[in-house]
Amino acid sequence: MVSLWFVRAGRGGVSVERFLDGGYVEVGFGGKIGASAKGMSRDAIVEHLRKLQPERKDGQILNAASQLYRFNEEIANGDEVVTYDPESRRYLLGTVTSPVEFVPPSDGTEARYRRKMTWTHRVDRDALTVETKNTLGSTLTLFRPGDDAAGELRQRRVPLDAPAQLPSKPAEATGDAAALDQIGEAMEQKSRDFIEDRIARLGPYEMQDLVAGILRAMGYKARVSPPGPDGGHDIFASPDGLGLEEPRIFVEVKHRTGTQIGAPDVRSFLGGRRPGDRCLYVSSGGFTKDAKSEAQRAAVPLTLVDLGQLRELLVDYYDKLDPEAQQLVPLKRLYWPIEPTE
Repeated sequence: MVSLWFVRAGRGGVSVERFLDGGYVEVGFGGKIGASAKGMSRDAIVEHLRKLQPERKDGQILNAASQLYRFNEEIANGDEVVTYDPESRRYLLGTVTSPVEFVPPSDGTEARYRRKMTWTHRVDRDALTVETKNTLGSTLTLFRPGDDAAGELRQRRVPLDAPAQLPSKPAEATGDAAALDQIGEAMEQKSRDFIEDRIARLGPYEMQDLVAGILRAMGYKARVSPPGPDGGHDIFASPDGLGLEEPRIFVEVKHRTGTQIGAPDVRSFLGGRRPGDRCLYVSSGGFTKDAKSEAQRAAVPLTLVDLGQLRELLVDYYDKLDPEAQQLVPLKRLYWPIEPTE
């Protein structure tokens, strides 16, 4: 059975012209291994890459090894390959016509693994449904699109030299707006999850620095207690930084993912607080039901902040964070299309 593979032509499609003019497709994973990578098992490629690139993380090594193995061993003569040209907004399709070959480095280029191709068809991006475009948007260099995406590519393809034409069904007429919303919601959820994952990886003192940074972004002057006994709080904040102006905010930070804070911890934190004080308890592991009840009954105002709420505060005030706090959880803004309002 003929398989269809997606092979990305470098960042921004930089290699598309070479692919087309040269009649081939190639990847560069593990080029330092050399010709011996052909016929290697995935595990053997992993071990070689670890020795050759010890500075790379395990996840990066495993990803590179897996994709190189698939390119060398799983793609077969007669299989179809699709790549994307962002400049023309076209997917280009062709057929593999040779076994893999190793291309040594030359003229400043890195070593590559290459398969000869006959490029035959194209598909305009605007002719595809949102679901298929989302599938083909994977960041992997090499992967197999699902059956639905592969079927639509084959259905919509036209010869490379066919005249340009507009898609027969604009996205808005095929219900793709709803699909776009669904994908956007999924991406938002992934974004929330990944930001929380990054916060959870911070050390205890880094977590205190992050909370203090958020308070500063909110307009307060915040001071983190030095390591050791904290005198009943981890962070103190106030408008003037000295506590002469209200509110005087006392902050406790517990960074124990998977461990909820209970009522006794809340009572201990509140001990010694006096009228006019404001309290903030941050727990990456969340709070028990009793702890929440204890906070509601507290004689001084107490706000409980779990990991999800901390993530919301971080995102809301990120642009106002000082550079040191931003570096604890580096974020990048992402824009997503929405339907215009009436």
